Amino acid sequence: MYASLHSPQHSRTVFTLIIINKAGGLIYNKIFHETGLQKISTNDYLVLAGTFHGVADEKFSLSVHAITSRLNPIRPVAAPTAPGGVPNRPEPSSGLEVLETENFRLQCFTTMTGTKFLLFTDTTQTNVDVTIRWIYDLYADYVMKNPFYSLEMPVRCEIFDRKLLSYIREINNR
Repeated sequence: MYASLHSPQHSRTVFTLIIINKAGGLIYNKIFHETGLQKISTNDYLVLAGTFHGVADEKFSLSVHAITSRLNPIRPVAAPTAPGGVPNRPEPSSGLEVLETENFRLQCFTTMTGTKFLLFTDTTQTNVDVTIRWIYDLYADYVMKNPFYSLEMPVRCEIFDRKLLSYIREINNR
């Protein structure tokens, strides 16, 4: 999907953001740094969103995220620690959070509502988890609080685009 990205001009770069709604639909994609990226079509972004999110239930998993969330060691339930003897439940697996290749890094952040933020960066990019959480904060402030935005629909919010672009430019120009 990506060409070689390890020339000096590409160090510490945020390339692309993809947002997938809880149903697995692509609701936002933005390319921030064109140099070094191979162009992919909108259809390819839709396929990527579907492959990453896919379908998941107890008997059937057809996505990278769903499969990796089921591939986790079973931890024993902790002894009762809460008042009244209520046992602590182990945290469910969050699934795929980071995928790193020799050419790029994919960081995934899943919100409590099931929306997934996929951020593609250079492998040397630092604090990607902080970056993706900041992007989520921008999304919450400028998309979710927008009275004209319909939940689960494509994001078309000019102020979100401007704030996001400004934030990513600051990172990419360091």
